[in-house]
Parts: sequence; C-alpha cells; structure tokens
Amino acid sequence: MNKLLVLAALAGALSAQEFKAGVARLNITPEGPIWMSGYAARNKPSEGKLTELWAKALALEDNKGGRLVVVTVDLIGLPRSLAEEVAARVQKQWGLDRARLLLNASHTHTGPVVYPNLMTMFELDAAQEGVVREYARGLADKLVEVTGAALGDLAPARLAFAQGQVGFAVNRREVTPNGIKLGVNPAGPVDHSVPVVRVSNPDGTTKAVLFGYACHCTTLTAEHYKISGDYAGYAQMEIERVHPGATAMFLTLCAGDQNPNPRSSEELAQRHGRSLAEEVVRVLGGELKPVRPPIRAAFQIVELRFAPHTRETFEKELESGDKFRVARARQMLKAYDERRPVRQVPYPVQAVRFNADLALLALGGEVVVDYALRAKREFPRETLVVAAYSNDVMCYIPSLRVLREGGYEADSSMIYYGQPGPFSEEVEETVFKTIHQVLRRVGAKAGR
Repeated sequence: MNKLLVLAALAGALSAQEFKAGVARLNITPEGPIWMSGYAARNKPSEGKLTELWAKALALEDNKGGRLVVVTVDLIGLPRSLAEEVAARVQKQWGLDRARLLLNASHTHTGPVVYPNLMTMFELDAAQEGVVREYARGLADKLVEVTGAALGDLAPARLAFAQGQVGFAVNRREVTPNGIKLGVNPAGPVDHSVPVVRVSNPDGTTKAVLFGYACHCTTLTAEHYKISGDYAGYAQMEIERVHPGATAMFLTLCAGDQNPNPRSSEELAQRHGRSLAEEVVRVLGGELKPVRPPIRAAFQIVELRFAPHTRETFEKELESGDKFRVARARQMLKAYDERRPVRQVPYPVQAVRFNADLALLALGGEVVVDYALRAKREFPRETLVVAAYSNDVMCYIPSLRVLREGGYEADSSMIYYGQPGPFSEEVEETVFKTIHQVLRRVGAKAGR
C-alpha cells in the first residue's frame, strides 16, 4: 500500500513537471481623459472609470522547451502595426517565434481608442490625437514588458480543460422588411460555450484561468463615458475574488454578430459578468480533462480580397453628406492618387495545439459566429476553441451567408474601419483554406 502511495506521489510530481507556467499583469488604464472607441455617437473624451483595464500574460513551456505566451487586453482591439511591433520586440528579446505569441482583445466599447484602429470613426483635434498616439506607444511597451514578466515567472504547473455554457449572448442581426438591422434575433446562430483552461500549481491551487465567450463587450452603450472592461472585466474580477491569487484572463471568441441581452446599464454589465464568472467557477469545481504537452503552434498571413471598386465609387461617396463616408472616401482616393488602391487586407490565422487534448484557433478581426460553428463541424475529432479579435482587428469578417444578407457586419461597418467596402464572396473559403492549413501543421485532424 505504501509503495502505491509513493508511486502515486511520484506520478503526480512528474505530471506537474510536464509544463511550466508563468503569469503577469500590468495596468493599462488611461491616466486621464481620452477618446473612447467603439461607438461613433460619442462626442467627448472619457469621464472617469468604473474598472481598471489590464494586460495579462500567461506563459507556458512544455517539457521539450516549446513555449507559448497568451496576452489578453481589456481593449477594443490591437491593430496590426502595434501587434507586429510587439511580436518583433518579443522575438528579439526572448526568442519567441511569432506563432507562439497570441494577442487577444476583449473588444470592450468602454476603453480608449487604440491608434490607428477605427480612426475613421473619430474627428480628433491635434491634442486629442496626440493623447491616443501616446497611449498606443506606451501600450506597446507594456505588452512587451508583461510578456517578459510572464516568461520570468515560469514554474512547474498542470493544465486541464472543460467547458460550460451561459446564455446572455444573442444574435444581433435582426431581419426586417427593409433588410438586416442591428437588434435582437433569438432565432439567429449563437455559440454559448464557455471554454475554461485551468493552470494549477503542483499543490493544486489555481495559478491562472483562461476562459472565453462569444459576445460583444457592449453591455455599456454609447451614452456611457466611464472607462471599464464591461462584462468581461467584471467576470475576471469575480473569478479572482473567488480564487485568491489566481489570474483570470478572458478570450473573446467569434462574437462579431453577438450582443449581450439585455444591455445598456452598469448593473447589467455586472450581472452578465457575474453569470459568466459563476459558470467558470462551477466548471473549475467539477471534473476537468488533463491537457498534456507538447505545445505546437502555427501562424499564417493570407490576403483577403475586397469586392471590386473604382475611383468613381469614392468620388461619388464624397458627395454623400455622411461625414464618416466622406472620411473613408478621402482615404480611398488618397490611396488611388498614390497608385495603391486598397484591394485586399492581410489576415492572420494562428493555431495552437496541446497534444491531442486541446486545439486553439485564433483569428483576426471581428469574426461572426458562423466561423466557430463551421470550424467545430469540420474538426469534430478536436476539442477546439475558436477565438477572434486576435493579433489584428482590421474589420468585420463576415461569412458568405452574412455577406449575402448584407447589413452592418457585411458592409457599413467597413466605413468606420477605413476599408473600401465589402469583401468578395470568396472570403469565407479563403479563411477556411488557411484554417485547415494551420491546423494540419499542428497535427489537428479534420473529418470523422
């Protein structure tokens, strides 16, 4: 009997050595008033705060030295220029390949502008633009710093995974006689899954919790001017309250056409955050499946083509009287003048796989839920988590269904992102071809 106990203890010790994990966090709350991102209706800078905003990093290392760092931020999104600067600096300082750094934004609409993301949405004077530019410069430094701090915290750890469900997300593409509008569509597709990764110390205490949900962080609507992490921020705070000493990190999944319901008050943001946190805590208290090494990762950029357009398209738009369309038209005409009309946009697709236990797909942009549902169908043999808002948020990424239906996610949102217009109809297949490529590279298997 004593021998069995000794063997069990040794097995537990060896299991704990399969990974090392490190965590770190840095406060990224703006120090003073700053223009907020997410709603074109706002007309003044922020006025105080409800919660702090955080950059959090989870570093993992397997028993062969393979590494991964996941960085989450309570922000609207990270533009490609900023993400690639951070990735290049991280690779230079710590030798971390691009495929092994995953940057994900919560997409809170009560956070600051992250220059140059969504700049067509705003009319900033020189002083205001200076503030958001300075914030972005400081943010890059902090993301590099938090990554290094997490790598410096590596210590033996175990990983485990399970999923729950919570139901406050609703499809927002409401069908009307005049087409699709932003509203509430209870019959529309949703993904209510709540994936949870627990990172445990050898003594069984929780070191970190990585969890996700497919829902816009838009409980707090345009009339709110206080900085906050919305429901995702409140959820992280509650999980950390229940698990003292743990770092809770939120991944935004394919939430492009998903809104919290109901919304428009601080009380509702707290309520949704609490319901999400309670489900995560419930999952943590149940049976989780061990996650084993090795860590495999792949990263690929593919070009997504826009539908054809001409110079005349934007010359006509200049006369529209809509200030946002006029701003977009000026950008596009400038590109035509410089003989570089915008025909396509670089799109990042990243895959991470832990043995045969868990696969994480990280897609750029505001990806609609169709992509997550299709990816899970096409990789039914995988335990697959599909995140969006990762490594670059350049615009919405509609499925072919959404593109043909039209509406905000398919077309008019492109104005605010400074893109020339809707994608060509090959967009979904182009993305999925790349998804299959990166998942194959990490060993994932499609089909039944």
